[in-house]
Amino acid sequence: MNKIEQSHSRFHHRSPNREKGMTLIELMIVVVIIGILAAIAYPNYAQYVQRGNRAEARSILLENAQILERNYTTANRYDDTRQDGTGGAPVIIAQSPKTGTPKYNIAPAYGAAPAQTFRLTATPVVGGPMASDVCGALTLDNTGVRGQGGGTTDVCWGK
Repeated sequence: MNKIEQSHSRFHHRSPNREKGMTLIELMIVVVIIGILAAIAYPNYAQYVQRGNRAEARSILLENAQILERNYTTANRYDDTRQDGTGGAPVIIAQSPKTGTPKYNIAPAYGAAPAQTFRLTATPVVGGPMASDVCGALTLDNTGVRGQGGGTTDVCWGK
């Protein structure tokens, strides 16, 4: 055997005692990298989900405001009675999302009779995924003023 063949066989020869696979150190490095990625990704994902849930609640508040405004055009009041004493309360959407497990409960509050004002409030369900949201309860009144329990209007209602 010449010198090149000897050096080549020396580098490609494996010890019979060495098994193929990963060492514990290599495995721990992979676990640490996955942990770091998860620590960064999960909070961003949770905020993304909360923004989506908030957007849906805002949409339902605006839809409810339209329902109440339509009632006002026929009854000259936001609450349950027309001027002639007939009719019933306008049916508003009471939760967000409209179907399934609620993340927000939505309720109207009317001004003194005859109800010439309203304020809609979307309150996060206790123990639900939005209970820890920075914005808290979202509000909308008959003049279009938007409010929230915490955070800023730009964050909670969009820019």
